[in-house]
Amino acid sequence: MSARLPEIDARAARRRFDRAARGYARAAQLEAEVGERMLERLDYVKIAPRFILDAGSGPAREARALRKRYRDARIVALDFSLPLLPRHDFLDRLLGRAVSRPLCADLLKLPIGAAAVDLVWSNMALHWIAEPLEALREFHRVLAPEGLLMFTTLGPDTLKELRAAAGEARVHRFLDMHDLGDRLVAAGFSAPVVDMEMMTLTYPGPEAFLRELRAAARTSARADRSRGLSGRAFGARLRAALAAQAGAGRLAATFEVVYGHAWKGAPKETTKTISVFKRNS
Repeated sequence: MSARLPEIDARAARRRFDRAARGYARAAQLEAEVGERMLERLDYVKIAPRFILDAGSGPAREARALRKRYRDARIVALDFSLPLLPRHDFLDRLLGRAVSRPLCADLLKLPIGAAAVDLVWSNMALHWIAEPLEALREFHRVLAPEGLLMFTTLGPDTLKELRAAAGEARVHRFLDMHDLGDRLVAAGFSAPVVDMEMMTLTYPGPEAFLRELRAAARTSARADRSRGLSGRAFGARLRAALAAQAGAGRLAATFEVVYGHAWKGAPKETTKTISVFKRNS
């Protein structure tokens, strides 16, 4: 496996999402689109889960779609940001009509018993952990034998334009999909499949781009991030560098989206393989 990525300041990351919670669902259109593409992949999987964990659920958009698909399933929407979790009306809870049960917890310490979950679903959450292997082991622990993990995360070419403008130390680093495949095997999963696609979003200029980064809580929470050089002077230099990239046109931002799924094998299963695919969109 590759070297460990820079540490993430978990408290800072949580604060980012807490502050963004009110407008997050509107701002996080990338995450919503990736979630839709992730849901389409379930069309090719035959499962009937009784217990689904939406790990890193945010406002639980996919939990609602999963409820429509698996009407008899119990769904827990888990996120480390309490303000980001959906608020259910008391009457809905009383009548059992709530789409999911919200739960504020850490992906590294899931408050769920071993072998209890049939489907772990995690959209765009793993890159907020410096070493995803730790979370993957937790996912494996809570999954029942023959349970399924489906996830998305970000790959190393994500925000390369911002990295060029702001400097390497100011932007998160992300694992390559091959390294994620290795970690799935190390966590105990069977026959992981990992693929990726490049998605490009465009903005009218630096201000719109940076505003969306803040509104969707995509700003850096690296533990080694600079805290003393982020004032007006740096902001002006950053905007000028981004504007130079855009030229007379729109500013582009690249997101390398990594999709993965893997099974928790039956107790006696030992064969493990990795399939890796690349595609662009």
